[in-house]
Amino acid sequence: MTKILVVDDEPSILNLVSAYLKPEGYEVYTATDGPTGLKAARAFKPDLLILDVMLPGMDGLELLSRLRRESDMYVILLTARTEETDKIVGLSVGADDYVTKPFSPRELTARVKAAVRRLNTGGSSGAEGSVLSFRHVRIDAGARQVTVDDQPIELTAIEFDLLHALAENRGRVLTREQLLEKVWGGTYYGEMRVVDVHLGHVRQKLGDGEIIATVRGVGYRFDDEPL
Repeated sequence: MTKILVVDDEPSILNLVSAYLKPEGYEVYTATDGPTGLKAARAFKPDLLILDVMLPGMDGLELLSRLRRESDMYVILLTARTEETDKIVGLSVGADDYVTKPFSPRELTARVKAAVRRLNTGGSSGAEGSVLSFRHVRIDAGARQVTVDDQPIELTAIEFDLLHALAENRGRVLTREQLLEKVWGGTYYGEMRVVDVHLGHVRQKLGDGEIIATVRGVGYRFDDEPL
């Protein structure tokens, strides 16, 4: 059974989210402040975390920053519609996705279902056991491992799937819309900026700004030479 932790200081939101997720067969645990949420995440070890930014005791961004040092659980951030900075900072700290308040519980449930499908199938990366080999980068889809010049690098699930999607289409420009479809699935309703932020992390970890090229106004292209 997939375990989901919801951390929000509004009881009405906790009750609403729980009411939608529990009938889907998920085991749902809740917390109402940052310190309790951190303890719950460490004890409950959820597969997916739904996390509000504005929390008493410790805000959601600090909680997320601490959790990312020890866990790669999938995180959906809840942000106020006007707080654009929170969205970008949250993605930079390690959120996989975000939903703006006020939100549709059906939309949130759809996002959760899409994320759980990714978790259960090992993400959206190609055929099991397939390996993509290039001059600098080697991507093992079955093991979900990436090496750069024979050195392993650690990628989150989202980062791996973005890199794999681009590498599968080496030399071809993929738009943000296409990457959203391939990685987040057809149920994604958020902003396309999530692609830019996560690919920024991938570029930093690859250590070579020329492997993933930005095609201004269009999208991204994987340029490493095949072996």
